[in-house]
Amino acid sequence: MNYFLHVLVLISIYTILASSLNLLVGCTGMLSVAHAAFYGLGAYAGALAALHWGFGFPFDLAVACGLGAVVALIVALPSLRVHGDYFVLGTFALQMIVFNLLNNWTAVTGGAVGMGRIRNPSVFGIFIASPLRYVCLSGPFAALVVWALMKISQSSYGNVIRAIRDDEVLAETLGTDVHREKTIVFVLAAAIAAGAGSLYADYIRFIAPSNFTVQESIFLLAIVIIGGAGNFLGSVIGAAVLVALPELLRFFDVSSAAAANVRQILYGVLLVVVMIARPRGLLGEYDFRR
Repeated sequence: MNYFLHVLVLISIYTILASSLNLLVGCTGMLSVAHAAFYGLGAYAGALAALHWGFGFPFDLAVACGLGAVVALIVALPSLRVHGDYFVLGTFALQMIVFNLLNNWTAVTGGAVGMGRIRNPSVFGIFIASPLRYVCLSGPFAALVVWALMKISQSSYGNVIRAIRDDEVLAETLGTDVHREKTIVFVLAAAIAAGAGSLYADYIRFIAPSNFTVQESIFLLAIVIIGGAGNFLGSVIGAAVLVALPELLRFFDVSSAAAANVRQILYGVLLVVVMIARPRGLLGEYDFRR
């Protein structure tokens, strides 16, 4: 039972991550490979807040989201003036910078060894110390994020950012401050990803830089693409499929040494099949081939 609950918690966390990335990629057309960087910054910020201040989960979450938003704003001001492949390269550089910072700032992050003994989250004096309680925390949080992002997408502001996605030059010609709107979306997506990082750190109680590599960013992109870019319910389905899929290997005779490689092969095959059979993903509205 605990194993099933553990999978549900991971699906909830990856739903939050994929939904925030979908806002950036699927709704605004900004292809980023740095989402795991904000995920990692939030995890470490939330863990450090829990270890050193002890004000409880809402405060740790706020610290994580705040750090993600500040870093995203600093990065967005210069980098969002470039487009297309140059923006992708910029986010890749950010991903590598954050990874190396987490890996080498030993005095704060613990370096490659990682950071452990993170305390269980406390919500209004209630310690979330069991998988069932954490499902009750992460599930509604994920549902709230998906609901809020769906409302944004369906609003007049959602029409503005989709116009930027479809034709940035035309949107600017019609009076849209493209750089400002892209900055807002980038900061919002980063803050949400950082919040998911805080949830992850409090749940797993151990984090290391290896959890937040560029491969993790690509995995999050795969969830968005397979679920469907521009559709937040697609992010939920994509997260459920790609998180649960490798867990099925436990029911087959696959050694732990080979499991990671088999998992990557499964992800790759699934991504290729979806891109050929359904280029928009399972529920998507945006075609990456354009």
